[in-house]
Amino acid sequence: MITEPHIPDPDGFYAAWIAAHEGLTEAQSADYNARLVLLLANQCGDQQVLLDCIAAARESGNTPTTDNPRHPT
Repeated sequence: MITEPHIPDPDGFYAAWIAAHEGLTEAQSADYNARLVLLLANQCGDQQVLLDCIAAARESGNTPTTDNPRHPT
C-alpha cells in the first residue's frame, strides 16, 4: 500500500471530486462515493492492497457509533 502522496495534482483531484458532488442530495452523494470506490478498487485490482487500504482507512477515521446501523461496532 502506497502511503506517500502519489497523485501529481492532489488539490486538482480533490477539487474535481468535490465538484462531482455539486447538486447531489446526501444520499446521491453517498451512492456516488460508493460507485467511485468500486471503480477505483477495480482499477487497483490487488485485493491485498485493497484490504490494507480498508484497514488503514478504518484505523485513521473516527470509530463508528452504535447509532448508525450501516456501521455496527
